[in-house]
Amino acid sequence: MDRTVLERFPAGGPRGHWPAEEYAGARREEGVAARVVMDLASDAFLVVVEQRAPERTSEAEPVRE
Repeated sequence: MDRTVLERFPAGGPRGHWPAEEYAGARREEGVAARVVMDLASDAFLVVVEQRAPERTSEAEPVRE
């Protein structure tokens, strides 16, 4: 599965205010399966959606008539 980052929010937001959760909630209301994850390396909250990687199809043999 691949993840796409929709938005980044710094972890040091004001107390009692959760902008990443609010943004993700608004996307979920639009039908997008967004969730919040913490990126420890950059000290930020990321709003992400997971997408399935395209399935590889094997090359079909030619049809003989």
